[in-house]
Amino acid sequence: MREIDVSEITKAVKGMCISANYTLSDDMKKALLSAKDKEESELGKQIFAQLMENLEIAENDDIPICQDTGMAVFFFKIGQDVHFVGGDLSDAINEGVRQGYTEGYLRKSVVGDPLIRKNTGDNTPAVVHYDIVPGDKVVITCAPKGFGSENMSKVYMLKPADGEEGVKNAVVQAVKDAGPNACPPMVVGVGVGGTFEKCAEMAKEALTRPVGEHSDKEHIKAMEEEILDRINKTGIGPAGLGGRMTALAVNINSYATHIAGLPVAVNICCHVNRHVTVTV
Repeated sequence: MREIDVSEITKAVKGMCISANYTLSDDMKKALLSAKDKEESELGKQIFAQLMENLEIAENDDIPICQDTGMAVFFFKIGQDVHFVGGDLSDAINEGVRQGYTEGYLRKSVVGDPLIRKNTGDNTPAVVHYDIVPGDKVVITCAPKGFGSENMSKVYMLKPADGEEGVKNAVVQAVKDAGPNACPPMVVGVGVGGTFEKCAEMAKEALTRPVGEHSDKEHIKAMEEEILDRINKTGIGPAGLGGRMTALAVNINSYATHIAGLPVAVNICCHVNRHVTVTV
């Protein structure tokens, strides 16, 4: 049994909140540069140039890559041989968010009640997904989620008879409905299977998969490639102003489901698609 003081979690979370918001991940940099070269529209090329300039300014001047620094979302994969000491884990995570968003001068966007709408002032509480796995380590993924793209998310409760084609059509339709509101070029996370809430969580986690890495299931990989091609033929383009590169990737996660259902969730993220992972 390995003991981990929760103060280590607070420290890690604080650093991740800042780094995820200040620096674009390597996979996203590579994806944007590749998309820039593929874009055929003159206006689209100009948009890409502006996006790259913005990222360069953010990195050089130590400022957030987007003004919407998001609601803090975490995926914790906790080794079953880990024992946390020194306090409550959830409190430690929120303390890390509080410190990161305050000391990193990141925008505080969280309201404590969805109807009363009073800002909590420190971007807490975070949204945390826990998964118990073998081992004695804790793998933490931080994915701050802005709501321009989050508001464009969809859940479809399809019929089994809708099949693979129904899933493809649903994802493409969600992107069409989002249009410019999701700040394209976007990354599209998809969850297929499970239940109402399971498919949504899978779609969110799919966004954290590095761009360029496909599902290890051949039929799912084929769907990812086909849907991406169909999305990039919609003509929505960078910033929704027309062009070839509407999406950088389609990442699909799947899970077993009930004989009577085919749940599908689509979680869209903008061109920064912030994510960072550390191991404690």
